[in-house]
Amino acid sequence: MKPEEIQALMDEPACAHNKKSKSGCAKPAPGATQGGCCFDGARNALLPVADVAHIVHGPIGCAGSSWDNRGTRSSGPDTYRIGMTTDLSDMDVIMGRGERRLYRAIRQAVETHKPAAVFVYNTCVPALQGDDIDAVSKAASERFGVPVVPVDCAGFYGNKNLGNRIAGDAAYKHMIGGREPEAPPTASEIPGVTRHDINLIGEWNVGGEFWNVSPLFDELGLRVLCSFSGDSRFHEIQTMHRAEASMVVCSKAMLHVARKLEADHGIPWFEGSFYGVKDTSAALRGFARLLNDSDLTMRVEALIAREEARVEAALDPPRQKLRGKRVLIFTGGYKSWSVVSAMQDLGMVVVATGTEKSTEEDKARIRELMGPDARMISDNDQTGLIGVYRECGADILIAGDRYIYPTLKSRIPFLDIDHVRRIGYAGYDGLIELARNLDHAVHSPVWNLVRSRPSWSEPRPARAVA
Repeated sequence: MKPEEIQALMDEPACAHNKKSKSGCAKPAPGATQGGCCFDGARNALLPVADVAHIVHGPIGCAGSSWDNRGTRSSGPDTYRIGMTTDLSDMDVIMGRGERRLYRAIRQAVETHKPAAVFVYNTCVPALQGDDIDAVSKAASERFGVPVVPVDCAGFYGNKNLGNRIAGDAAYKHMIGGREPEAPPTASEIPGVTRHDINLIGEWNVGGEFWNVSPLFDELGLRVLCSFSGDSRFHEIQTMHRAEASMVVCSKAMLHVARKLEADHGIPWFEGSFYGVKDTSAALRGFARLLNDSDLTMRVEALIAREEARVEAALDPPRQKLRGKRVLIFTGGYKSWSVVSAMQDLGMVVVATGTEKSTEEDKARIRELMGPDARMISDNDQTGLIGVYRECGADILIAGDRYIYPTLKSRIPFLDIDHVRRIGYAGYDGLIELARNLDHAVHSPVWNLVRSRPSWSEPRPARAVA
């Protein structure tokens, strides 16, 4: 990727933080890519596309333990779960055989798995070597009759956020607009209801979260052309240009995709979240507002009233036990504020939240929810995080999976909310599940046991001397 192309992706007009700087988003300082490089961000953004073969072009270390390393779920194909790599060796680099190995890897993936498409992720070594993945992808696509999408995302280009943008840019250049959506079956139409087509952008279906909200869209007559990219298919991404409205779920990752769809195809968009009752209801109202359908607005309000009443009744028992409990959240990105909203719905007190990978917009939303003096933590030091937990008198830590072991060793209640989890917390039903798991974590009897002094450590009474 050329330097001017990278700089263009860093300059995002729809980003409020970007507008404050004439040169766009700042380049990462040395060491700032800890927690995810450009390649990691691009592959994570596109990996949920379920019927595609994802090939990592580089040494085996870049592929890592690819099999099932992300909690995103599919309702059909599982090709995305198979780790594929060209496994470049020292001799391949010395002899300049990278392009040949990539071509053969594409052929093997097509012949073995029959994917709808092939995504090729460029990494540091072949990028430094100068492998032309665009030319190889084009030649392989023509030869095997399967779309091959090059994703030039070498890790040294920048951080995980830039990788997300590169993935979205690749989708916009090579996928979106390549197909027209199919007409829905007549039997699925709701009598007297106008159907609308929508997009969800930046929804990864972690733990099946998209399935918590998709029945709501079906009931309202909103057809999701594509949930980009959770539980999506290649042909669905190609039809995104025909939606009537889009919602950006993870703003940091795919904001520019929504902006380009609006600029080129006139598709309005808004940012939102499905974490918590208030945010889920606001998201449904957001679609009704953009679509400007009075009948849809009435049906949205009726659905919200019904679901909120149902959730209130279901949450009453756990809320009685969770109200007033102090929680420390260390996530980052849009979850740094969306999870805060969910905690407040449960009556819990958020003492601090992490902002390691949050944008300025994310931080502004945190201040709206927690007040201008909200405590935000940007340092991911594990020892320091445990210190903040004790300093704030928190009752539970909500964070990613890399904090599980130091937290449990410190005998602290913990709830995993990372992208590798298998439980979905989005939507109305997701909040009920979240409350249930929080209750179990905070009030588990194991904490009294591990914090108590073992009986064998008590001093024994002195024996009487005869």
